[in-house]
Amino acid sequence: MTEVKTAAIPEGLDGERIDAAIARLLGLSRSRAADLAGAGLVLLNGQAVAKSAKVGAGDLIEVSLPAPQGGPRVIPMDIPDLAIVHADDDLIVVDKPAGVAAHPSVGWDGPDVLGGLLAAGYQITTSGAAERQGIVSRLDVGTSGLMVVAKSEYAYSRLKQAFRSRTVDKTYHTLVQGLPDPLVGTIDAPIGRHPGHDYRFAVMDSGRPSVTHYELLEAFRRASLLEIKLETGRTHQIRVHFSALRHPCVGDLTYGADPTLAAQVGLERQWLHAVALGFEHPGTGDWVTFESAYAADLEAALDRLDPA
Repeated sequence: MTEVKTAAIPEGLDGERIDAAIARLLGLSRSRAADLAGAGLVLLNGQAVAKSAKVGAGDLIEVSLPAPQGGPRVIPMDIPDLAIVHADDDLIVVDKPAGVAAHPSVGWDGPDVLGGLLAAGYQITTSGAAERQGIVSRLDVGTSGLMVVAKSEYAYSRLKQAFRSRTVDKTYHTLVQGLPDPLVGTIDAPIGRHPGHDYRFAVMDSGRPSVTHYELLEAFRRASLLEIKLETGRTHQIRVHFSALRHPCVGDLTYGADPTLAAQVGLERQWLHAVALGFEHPGTGDWVTFESAYAADLEAALDRLDPA
């Protein structure tokens, strides 16, 4: 099924190339807009035109957007490693690479998941704040792995409630410095915004309740690979909790990691990956689970560590 979007060219885009105008008006990437024009899917005042055609104020453009197909694939746009793990009428599960934000935000001018999905032609619900419509779970820019985005308002409402009621199974793996004691445990410590540092959080009495369960998977000489189950989902929760225990995530210089160790294992971000996500599907009611393999830089870091 193909969706047709129409728009009138405003005065501010008078004289622009049509691919640039489409990108601005419809939220597509420039390359995606050019591909659509090249495929004959863009009409200017009813006529198919090349991507280099110029538009005038008041012109009418029509863009035919082929419906995305479900199943694993890589989004054909400016975020080559952003992969679709699952897509249906209600939701999209993506495997996010490091270096990509969940959604646009003040101070961030890099790529984001929401923009990537829109540029690839996916329809996202308008539910939620304008800059993060459809986003029901987020990952830090430097964290890779699974997150879910709602396509329908019904799915957004149901998924948000599932996250609030803590019925979503969120599993992470992280590599932390040293060896935690005990090897299996729960960190129950409130987290709030750090009073002296923007964009950082800390364990503090005035913070919101935050609970992290962990279990040792493998011990190395200088670090430990842990499996994490989040009971709550505070910003930077895993990073803050293990930093407070003096076992920061390897590579997480923001929260006190050793830069020498980070350099030795070749990490330029925290070793943290959302490996599994399970929840009741809002459309079918079935329990669904999704998994993600470690990113290449995380695998390489493990290979560089000495055994315990």
